[in-house]
Amino acid sequence: MVRLRVDLGYDGTAFSGWARQPERRTVQGELELALSRVLRVPELRTVCAGRTDAGVHARGQVAHCDVPEPAWQDCAARGAGYPLQRLARALPPDIRVTALGVAPDGFDARWSASGRRYAYRISDDPVGPDPLQRTYAWHRTAARGSRLDVTAMNEAARALLGEHDFAAYCKRRQGASTVRTLRELRWRRAQDGFEAGLVVAEVAADAFCHSMVRSLVGALVRVGAGTADVDYPAGLLAGGVRRLEPAPPHGLSLESVAYPPDADLAAAAVRARRVRGPLA
Repeated sequence: MVRLRVDLGYDGTAFSGWARQPERRTVQGELELALSRVLRVPELRTVCAGRTDAGVHARGQVAHCDVPEPAWQDCAARGAGYPLQRLARALPPDIRVTALGVAPDGFDARWSASGRRYAYRISDDPVGPDPLQRTYAWHRTAARGSRLDVTAMNEAARALLGEHDFAAYCKRRQGASTVRTLRELRWRRAQDGFEAGLVVAEVAADAFCHSMVRSLVGALVRVGAGTADVDYPAGLLAGGVRRLEPAPPHGLSLESVAYPPDADLAAAAVRARRVRGPLA
């Protein structure tokens, strides 16, 4: 067997999340079907770096799968671009694989990852979002049609940085730790590009709990909208009890996944399993 690394992006609008589910359209299900066809492997299973919920998008998702080495060699021997071109034809238009190849020894898309980076996009225009942004940004305005206060949101976010138990911002899973190291959480108002006019959160951590990013956004938007003071998110964190509904999924995108040098991949996977638990 040989382990392949798969880099991909997808529009999550029409998917019931990453994870395969009976009778539902999922990213994992579509990807595995396409890989099976292209590699001529009857059945294979993928593991991703971060399982996204229904409606959540990705521009930098990473996955791996194990396949018989002859199946990969036969496909790759047809030319450097052949596997990606075949996948492009086999996949639906809302998924695109951007890189496919043999992974380094010790690589595990999920457990070897040293960090994940997400973006959350909000339209606070009182008349509504740009029609081309509507499926990628949450339309949310402050009271009386005013704009979100990005300065106040950044002030509130600073208290959440570092290593904490984020139980108040997670859906708990039995046997999994809710301690994470939040490395970055900052807001900006985009001036140009496809994000022009949007309020964007950039969020990075070693790993995230289920619904953690959307819950953080939900708390901070209350500050920006003027319905909570800047101490509100830190107070929730200290309380340790989840009381807040997360922000809608369609504003969230997995932007990138970081990995340590190849020589450290296997050790990183062992450490992550030990610290976060089997279901983290």
